[in-house]
Amino acid sequence: MSPDGDIIDCVLMHHQPAFDHPQLKGQKPLDPPERPNRQNPNGMETEDFQLWSMSGESCPEGTIPIRRTTEQDMLRASSVRRFGRKPRRRVRRDSTSNGHEHAVGYVSGDQYYGAKASINVWAPRVSNQYEFSLSQLWVISGSFGDDLNTIEAGWQISPELYGDNYPRFFTYWTTDAYQATGCYNLLCSGFVQTNNRIAIGAAISPTSSYNGGQFDISLLVWKDPKHGNWWLEFGSGILVGYWPSFLFSHLRDHASMVQFGGEIVNSRTGGFHSSTEMGSGHFAGEGFGKASYFRNLQVVDWDNNLIPLPNLRVLADHPNCYDIQGGINRVWGNYFYYGGPGRNVRCP
Repeated sequence: MSPDGDIIDCVLMHHQPAFDHPQLKGQKPLDPPERPNRQNPNGMETEDFQLWSMSGESCPEGTIPIRRTTEQDMLRASSVRRFGRKPRRRVRRDSTSNGHEHAVGYVSGDQYYGAKASINVWAPRVSNQYEFSLSQLWVISGSFGDDLNTIEAGWQISPELYGDNYPRFFTYWTTDAYQATGCYNLLCSGFVQTNNRIAIGAAISPTSSYNGGQFDISLLVWKDPKHGNWWLEFGSGILVGYWPSFLFSHLRDHASMVQFGGEIVNSRTGGFHSSTEMGSGHFAGEGFGKASYFRNLQVVDWDNNLIPLPNLRVLADHPNCYDIQGGINRVWGNYFYYGGPGRNVRCP
């Protein structure tokens, strides 16, 4: 039992939801992959970034920690079938679809084999149960029609999914633009977890505070050149697990776009723009300690090297509500500040 009310079960590794998938039945989790060649490995980051493990708890070897889905979690979902899925939407990154609003940095026009970023963690306000606020990276292939493939990881606040307002570490995947395939975390068969210390969907602690301490999490997603699966690494070298390449169509080969940034849902309750915050809830122009950031943005090239972004472009689809400002320097490499308060005088 975690301080945030979660129950974490230690489940035998080969009994996890992924192995319900017909193509994984009876298989064992894979050995560690070939890691990308780094340009500047940082020191070890703390492993204890989740509330449930702060008392020193972890799961025994051969098992993985899974956040227990409660009856309350299921009742909040619009239907049992849609539980753990993103709302269906026609996805176009340059316009709002179904009230989804973004402030993102992205690269496209090349072949990408992975992405890495350090993501500032905050606890922005989410106005109602049917909205969310997240900060993540997307590894994308296919068109933004029905064949969109994505792999996503980051932190999110989603009262509908988790029943509270804690920022939580999450993963997501889809192969058909969020329609029938894919899910968050381990809520369907797909992602194979190999780590016994990290619970996907568990709350992240500590979080950053305005004009106070700043905390970030480093995430790396990359395609193992040997087996072709997409792996997720947390911090400095902590493997979380992998998405088998057979889950995907376009991503079996490589990604055609990598995106980093924030997304919220604006349900326009009462006819006004939502007051759901993105990032820290403050605009990019306020800078360090006040606005949320992504730093040390990198992609993985065809030869399994982590490289700086060739041409980072930034886009905010509602800049009066949430905005973004990119930059580059020696310590942070490619970075940006992003976010905002949502509803305000210029965002009615």
